[in-house]
Amino acid sequence: MALAKLFDAMRGWLGGRPPSGLPDELWRKTVDGLRFLAGLDAGELSRLRELAGRFLAEKEFTAAGGLELTDAMRASIAVQGCLPILNLGLGCYRDWIGIVVYPDEFVVPRTVEDEFGVVHEYDDVASGEAWEGGPLLISWRDAQMAGDGYNVVIHEFAHKLDMLNGEADGVPPLPASIPRREWEDALFAAYDDFCARVDALEARLGTREESVEEALAIDPYASENPGEFFAVLSETFFETPDIAYREYPALYALFSRFYRQDPRGRSGDR
Repeated sequence: MALAKLFDAMRGWLGGRPPSGLPDELWRKTVDGLRFLAGLDAGELSRLRELAGRFLAEKEFTAAGGLELTDAMRASIAVQGCLPILNLGLGCYRDWIGIVVYPDEFVVPRTVEDEFGVVHEYDDVASGEAWEGGPLLISWRDAQMAGDGYNVVIHEFAHKLDMLNGEADGVPPLPASIPRREWEDALFAAYDDFCARVDALEARLGTREESVEEALAIDPYASENPGEFFAVLSETFFETPDIAYREYPALYALFSRFYRQDPRGRSGDR
């Protein structure tokens, strides 16, 4: 059965769980292409497969910018996006439906009001965008770069988790086991430290060829605001957990409690 027909069948099961996740060949190719999944055990892979299948049955993918959307693209985005909710459940993505996939970076119009009340309009080039209550936008070119700590899919899906209780401010809805004060203390302390490190490097490097990005183990975009810090650290947590632990061990521990996963403790054997 073609994958598109399988998804139609899933939608007809009135909310019931599909008997399996993705077709065998497509599942194997997807997982083999995402090496940061190598440490998941058989049970975790089985749950991820089922989650991704249910996700694909519930969400609507749209191509933009002339892209020809394929089953492999849909599957890759679904699997990457479902990794953060592996032990949290698909209900975390309940308040939105659409995913728009562009071939490359895309332009998003922005409007900003400055401190004097003057409104400025400009075009921003983005590789991903998560809209509160609305669709999620992804650059397929950037989605293919997953594997070395940069993961635009996990980044934008982390924003969606953050937005469950309002704007993306780095403080998503927390389980009862994590007091909000504990989360904020750890996250904002790490964020302030990271911003100070970025500022110091920018002052030291100046116009030299070495960039701040090359000098840091974590993407300096994390210094934009606490919401971006949470999303970038989520990328690092899942893709390069040793770096996340080395740089901010207290925050890594909280992320492990929040996501109910410990990527650093996985063996890497499948």
